[in-house]
Amino acid sequence: MTATAQAVKNKTPNVILIMADDLGYGDLSCYGATKLRTPYLDQLAAGGIRFTNAHSTSSTCTPSRYALMTGQYPWRRSGTGILPGDAALIVPTDRITLPKVFKNAGYHTGIVGKWHLGLGTQVEKNWNGTISPGPNETGFDYSFIFPATADRVPTVFVENHRVIGLDTTDPILVDYAKKVGDEPTGLEHPELLKMQATPGHGHNQTIVNGIGRIGYMKGGKMARWTDEEMPLTFLEESRRFIRDHRSKPFFLVYNLTEPHVPRVPSTMFKGKSGLGYRGDAILQLDWSVGQILHALDAAGIRENTIIVFTSDNGPVLDDGYMDGAVSQLNGHTPWGALRGGKYSVLEAGTRVPFIVTWPAGAKKGVSDALICQVDLLASFSALLRQRVPAGEAADSESLLPALLGESSKGRNELVEQGSTYGFLQGDWKYIVPNNGPANTDPERTNIETGNSPLPQLYHLKKDPCEKDNLASQYPGKVKEMAEALEKIKNRQQGK
Repeated sequence: MTATAQAVKNKTPNVILIMADDLGYGDLSCYGATKLRTPYLDQLAAGGIRFTNAHSTSSTCTPSRYALMTGQYPWRRSGTGILPGDAALIVPTDRITLPKVFKNAGYHTGIVGKWHLGLGTQVEKNWNGTISPGPNETGFDYSFIFPATADRVPTVFVENHRVIGLDTTDPILVDYAKKVGDEPTGLEHPELLKMQATPGHGHNQTIVNGIGRIGYMKGGKMARWTDEEMPLTFLEESRRFIRDHRSKPFFLVYNLTEPHVPRVPSTMFKGKSGLGYRGDAILQLDWSVGQILHALDAAGIRENTIIVFTSDNGPVLDDGYMDGAVSQLNGHTPWGALRGGKYSVLEAGTRVPFIVTWPAGAKKGVSDALICQVDLLASFSALLRQRVPAGEAADSESLLPALLGESSKGRNELVEQGSTYGFLQGDWKYIVPNNGPANTDPERTNIETGNSPLPQLYHLKKDPCEKDNLASQYPGKVKEMAEALEKIKNRQQGK
């Protein structure tokens, strides 16, 4: 009996999706890192399947998370770029989503950690009352999140529909267009900062916990988290969710904040990596995964729990704060042998760590199958025998046999989104010509974007590092792939 058939026959597995933030293909020792050791993720990889050709849809966080949730390429819908912290919800509440697949199958669903997909029906919202719609309306029974990213206000926890620890006499006001209140900003009072912002990067507005953020905020002083505390709070909430729901099937999304900026690891990890705070944050990330494994062992449910570990996009070093990520890199290569990184259409922008483990139902090994996070919706629908409504999640393909190690076959085609489009077809990759800058910012983020006024064509099987542009040698292949990409882009997908 195949693992897929056995899964259906056996007790329904619990599922935990762990999503890192800005973690690169080369950031883990199981993916070749030598300057960092990540023993818990190495253990996870050794006990499951480590994918070498797995991708997010996009090289930035909001669009890749939108795709994972909806099973739809984010560029099909406007407004799915990187969101400010006060954005309205962009995930449809009347269509299938990944958590709804589990909810429809009788699972208890929860999300803990970063959200960054918007809250409410409009930008102007009352942070001091019920904040809706949000994660709960997209399929999660329970949510414990912060609204956007750690470098954006408001720096508060939101449990289900309300801010945690809010003092009603000190109401929260948030604005991304103009300053509100009289709280100091990083621009006006750099002497108050415990971490200096990179000049010209925008992290110089309201100061919270000694760090300049993007956006302006007043009030809510009792509710504001500290950077050192915040990841440990998310970890404890995730462990509590596991303990509380160990006796029935659950689906938990645990969205880590590491190694996204601002990188302020908990004190016990500071200085441990020798690679600056970014390296320390990755050690903290690995330890947190280990704590989840311990929680599953303590609950006696690890054997029948599927864990999917991945990252929302590729790596970035200087992303707004001078935290040692560049000066203390010490030979570490977050992108591995690949070109690009966060914001880039080159492979390091979307090719990410991807590990699947299920002791009771999946094989072990290494797979080069082409898979994408957008496929999780269709794949888990197949596992749980759930129907996906016609016209919804149409970009999601069921790759269940590949995810369980039964097959080496993955996708035939994949569209990658950076500052332009990349298109994978078999072993080939085509990059659409674009007149944008070739580098994000040489003096700051310093990442190759993949932009070029000329078409690019790479044979990834022979040249995964995208060094040899073959477009001039194979003009017919360029034309064929450009036409195939346009057909995918023009494919109608319901509302």
